[in-house]
Amino acid sequence: MVVALGAISRADIYRFRDENGVWHFTNVKDDARYRLFIRTKKTTSRAYIKKYERIIQQAARQFHVEPPLIKAIIKAESDFDHRAVSHKGAQGLMQLMPDTANQLRVKDPFDPEENIYGGTRYLGRLLKRFNNDKRLAVAAYNAGPELVERAGGVPPVPETRRFVERVMRYYREFSASRR
Repeated sequence: MVVALGAISRADIYRFRDENGVWHFTNVKDDARYRLFIRTKKTTSRAYIKKYERIIQQAARQFHVEPPLIKAIIKAESDFDHRAVSHKGAQGLMQLMPDTANQLRVKDPFDPEENIYGGTRYLGRLLKRFNNDKRLAVAAYNAGPELVERAGGVPPVPETRRFVERVMRYYREFSASRR
């Protein structure tokens, strides 16, 4: 049984009005002032995978990256939310930083196809750079390739270590579900 594939994703919208009368909206309730504004329909990871499967397969072929690894990165980075934005400014399904998106010629990081192609192109480059070592490529995806090279492996950064473990767990689950 693969639990992660059946996980539920929501895109509820929260809002609050500040002391100046300005409304603030978010899909991440990171402040106690936010109240539920719009509740969205529950969607499973499996439904998102089906929605993006064609794009993932095409990008995987083009950039020589296994589809389960692409799916694992997307699951760990954004939980298949193409509108996701991290607190550091990473955007879209594969959480591309603006500079990285520009280097990869991704004009709209919130467009699922552009984001998956850009993120997979980048992941493919990292796999080549690290001799197809998935753990190192995933660590570099999170922390940057220079830090991985300086550390001589997965850097001793708790966030990066957790990210690598989470991605590799999802990778095993997505690989098992293909059989």
